[in-house]
Amino acid sequence: MYQLILLLLPLVSALLGSAAFAERPNIVLIIGDDQAWSDYGFMGHAEIHTPNLDALAQRSIVFERGYVASPLCRPSLATMLTGLSPSLHRITGNDVDGRNRRAELDLPLREKFHQLPSVVRSLTDAGYRTFQSGKWWEGSWQDGGFTHGMTHGDPSNRGRHGDIGLQIGRNTMQPLFRFIDDSVKEQQPFFVWYAPMMPHTPHNPPARLLQKYQAAGRADDVAAYYACCEWFDETCGSLVSHLEDRRILENTVIIFICDNGWAARSTNSRDPHQESWQQYALRSKGSPFEAGIRTPVLVSWPGRIAPSRSSDPAHASDLFPTIAAIAGMPVPENLTGINLLDEEVRGLRETISGVTHSVFNMTTDHPDRALQYRWLIHRNWKLIRRYKGLDTTQYSRLHEWDNQEFRLFDLTSDPHETTNLADENPEQLEQLSALLQEFSASE
Repeated sequence: MYQLILLLLPLVSALLGSAAFAERPNIVLIIGDDQAWSDYGFMGHAEIHTPNLDALAQRSIVFERGYVASPLCRPSLATMLTGLSPSLHRITGNDVDGRNRRAELDLPLREKFHQLPSVVRSLTDAGYRTFQSGKWWEGSWQDGGFTHGMTHGDPSNRGRHGDIGLQIGRNTMQPLFRFIDDSVKEQQPFFVWYAPMMPHTPHNPPARLLQKYQAAGRADDVAAYYACCEWFDETCGSLVSHLEDRRILENTVIIFICDNGWAARSTNSRDPHQESWQQYALRSKGSPFEAGIRTPVLVSWPGRIAPSRSSDPAHASDLFPTIAAIAGMPVPENLTGINLLDEEVRGLRETISGVTHSVFNMTTDHPDRALQYRWLIHRNWKLIRRYKGLDTTQYSRLHEWDNQEFRLFDLTSDPHETTNLADENPEQLEQLSALLQEFSASE
């Protein structure tokens, strides 16, 4: 039934004409890259300045307890696109062949991936103009079902994870602004995938920002990261200002999420398990800890959504159902995410979960052979279970230091996961382990 509806959507959209399109909101999805959940002004950071995102938060529902499905960009983004867990969409790491990074080996996997329903294809089929910019792993923008975009995805021309598209934000905003202007001129609703590789490395911010954050006692890598967080915030402000200048902000939904967390290498530089190639702290990117998987999620819709703060858990798998509800589209029946704008449904949710696989390798025929962790949050409790899936390259040692099978945290009293309560709470451990097994079996 879902496929039949999608086939009919372009015909229905054409019959409705531009007058009906004008009633449908534009949708802008802003995806940050490698930024810890706490590293925003609106999340309470005392030193990092993010005035533009702070202003957006003032106009949004702020889901303070948002989570991604995986603490690594490619599988995280794949879940945002499909609403499926990494075990189901089968994108579990960045590359099939580890740090050799031969993107041509990903082609069969990408072909299978693009057979899955995605929020982008659904919007395109519903009559939206759709634009890709920034981080994008799955071939070209055409492969992803966008009507317009930047990334060519050619493996023979450095087409791995965004290529030309990675110019957005750091170097220019003009391709995105031209797309918005053309959409306004053609009176068509539009969807924007704005995923600049920011504040991701290389941490090479403008000198004026770097100097702002350099201070006695602050490590150089921390100062550069802080500066890049503000640099990213400036690009978000530029995007919002363009919507205001074109007088379409009132009819535009803006959603913000980050693909995974990050913390500077120097914050645990004395750890003997730190690898020489690793640019980030062990319990951040690539790990199941809060600094790796937690992110604020913002949803702004002027005149339709009252600004508020919510402690309800949000998940990257919710993006597809939420955007579908906003655009009036059907949702595939196998999705487990929810419409974040449905307060009643949102309030009933008590449990979310996710996975961590080997950072550098995907075992495509059996995706969970490279499984390293599963995690589950039930109310205020969080369980992390350690697995030791196959690491198929000598570089995949990120998790070798960890031999604890279970970790249990009370996130209300211990949001930074400093005290493992597994031994002290056997009943709680048993309950969450059973829930984790249920969630794992449903994939």
